[in-house]
Amino acid sequence: MLAAADNYLESLNPEQRRAVEHGVSSDSTIGSPLLVIAGAGSGKTNTLAHRVAHLIIRGADPRRMLLMTFSRRAASEMTQRVERIARRVLGDKASVMTDALTWAGTFHGIGARFLREYAERIGFDSAFTIHDREDSADLLNLIRHELGYAKTESRFPTKGTCLSIYSRCVNAEQPIEAVLGQHFPWCSGWASELRQLFAAYVEAKQKQNVLDYDDLLLWWAQMMAEPAIAEEIGGRFDHVMVDEYQDTNRLQATILLALKPDGRGLTVVGDDAQSIYSFRAATVRNILDFPDHFTPKATIVTLDRNYRSTQPVLGAANGVIDLAPERFTKNLWTERKSSQLPRLVTVRDEADQARYVVEQVLANREEGSLLKQQAVLFRTSSHSGPLEVELTRRNIPFVKFGGL
Repeated sequence: MLAAADNYLESLNPEQRRAVEHGVSSDSTIGSPLLVIAGAGSGKTNTLAHRVAHLIIRGADPRRMLLMTFSRRAASEMTQRVERIARRVLGDKASVMTDALTWAGTFHGIGARFLREYAERIGFDSAFTIHDREDSADLLNLIRHELGYAKTESRFPTKGTCLSIYSRCVNAEQPIEAVLGQHFPWCSGWASELRQLFAAYVEAKQKQNVLDYDDLLLWWAQMMAEPAIAEEIGGRFDHVMVDEYQDTNRLQATILLALKPDGRGLTVVGDDAQSIYSFRAATVRNILDFPDHFTPKATIVTLDRNYRSTQPVLGAANGVIDLAPERFTKNLWTERKSSQLPRLVTVRDEADQARYVVEQVLANREEGSLLKQQAVLFRTSSHSGPLEVELTRRNIPFVKFGGL
């Protein structure tokens, strides 16, 4: 069986294999902490799935594994990949083993499970309801009206802004003054009123036995501040693995370090260069500071071979990444060559940008590229407006795609 395992690992490049095999021994010793810096297109998901499968093949109990991903869909896809990999070695036994991988999900989902399980010990009613962002905003808005803040002389922050401020205070573990000063300076004059609003919001949630998404992390972190509970929950898992670690916030890092304070059995995967979205107060400091939380420091494995792009594009990307004042050393490379170089174009404004793009589309069409063979990518759907106007003005047909 082990020979077969070695055969399937041959599909990995040396750095991927080093990450997969780190701390995996024949005597079931739990390995030291591992940080995998996975550059864009470097096979990160494939590597993490192989690591989980390799641990199971080598005798690790899947019931004692905790796998946390950025989305539920990612968790589902990861377990499916693990089964496919393990099946090459274990045959039909693989599905039984991966079915036991029941602790796979998002931080929020896993937190909800633990809060329900430990509800009585922390003074909770286990039948609590979880509000989504829209429900939370509506409750906050109701309290906002009850306190009279909707009728102030100068404009009080909207319900969405209020919820964003509250969420950042919770997830970044920062006082309201710091959050307002750094991220919502136009709301700085409302610090006292917002503090009152948030206190009333918390009281209303408690009366209604409601938790919002931020509470799932907040109360899980507070629960893990109890040494006995933290030791009990951490002791249930031999291996804790976290994907997209660059997109975690301080609260999530607090939870993770409480789960595995010595780092044994802990693996986090991510890329500091891709920490750009800051969902729910995510901070790049989590991944930058991770190795120094442990003695000795966590092992770092860097995946810098790219399987998606071409070398000229990667060269440009490396040039941008090199400008970061603080980062992990990484030089993306690929065996895929190209004579085409990326082009940096400067335009005056969005309208000028739209005109330039349309001119390129028409030029490509004259050179033989069909319109349906050309695509324009946007970070968010709302950015496409000026281009849609320009395409319509020039009578160029187009189809807009959004979502997954």
